[in-house]
Amino acid sequence: MNGEHRLLVVALGGNAIQQPDGEDTVEADFARTTATAEHLAGLVRSGWRLVVTHGNGPQVGNHLLRAELAHVHGDLPLLPLDVCVADTQGGMGYMIQQCLTNALHDAGLPAVVTTLVTQVLVDRDDPGFAAPAKPVGEMIPDERAGAMEAQGWTLARDQRRGGWRRVVASPDPREIVEAAAIAAMVADGVVVIACGGGGIPVVQDENGDVQGVAAVVDKDLASSLLARDLKADGLMILTDVDRVRLDFGTDEERSLDEMSVADALRWLDEGQFPAGSMGPKVRAVTAYVEATDGLGVIAAIEDCEPAAAGSAGTRIVS
Repeated sequence: MNGEHRLLVVALGGNAIQQPDGEDTVEADFARTTATAEHLAGLVRSGWRLVVTHGNGPQVGNHLLRAELAHVHGDLPLLPLDVCVADTQGGMGYMIQQCLTNALHDAGLPAVVTTLVTQVLVDRDDPGFAAPAKPVGEMIPDERAGAMEAQGWTLARDQRRGGWRRVVASPDPREIVEAAAIAAMVADGVVVIACGGGGIPVVQDENGDVQGVAAVVDKDLASSLLARDLKADGLMILTDVDRVRLDFGTDEERSLDEMSVADALRWLDEGQFPAGSMGPKVRAVTAYVEATDGLGVIAAIEDCEPAAAGSAGTRIVS
């Protein structure tokens, strides 16, 4: 099915920018992002208008670690987590913006691509603050886990990749502060990169003023909220697996081409989709489809074009 100039919110996983087992350099990240941008250009060629969001799990964790090391060893001010999210929004947005601009130009589809540093309102009483669960930073091998916990890090086991990840608070998004600005740019034909890393988490006081908080918002849930705000025709979450799977890692494992909202909610309740990996993706697409009946799909990056046409990935339907 051709996009016919309909609006698609595309949420990029961290692997769209950095290979999980690849070279961890800026040059390698640009190369990976260039390949991702070429796939996104294919969506534009098919007729879709795009808003692009992205994760920042490895990057914000690394940025936080650099800030902590600079504070301990260089006597520099400690950067709060919300500022680290803002910094990665700018740096990663620049990279995606440049690579996507180049890919569209090379495909004969010139367009204005811009990055908007985005704030996301969360509830200061959200239970996520009391139960850190959002993975950030690189994989931590078993032999280093004890030392990391000794310096105050909260760690969670990554069952799919093996090893450990640092986890931080992850409250649910309530409002995209700059949603109206994003909508205005989209209406003007701009390809917008927004809600990087889920957006900078902020809370509001009784006077209506906002301030940042130490947390990371899940980018899939923020993307779902943004897609609903924009009345987008589709939400596509791109990740490093080709389909959602039931009974993952067991002899009963099976891939899903399609699931209903009712089945998705039931399987979420049964714990089929873990909170630290596939759970937020399924929650995000389910909430979007339930509210809009639009196209909702989870797919691998290289399958984004057939996924938009309904022939790849896992679709969630009403």
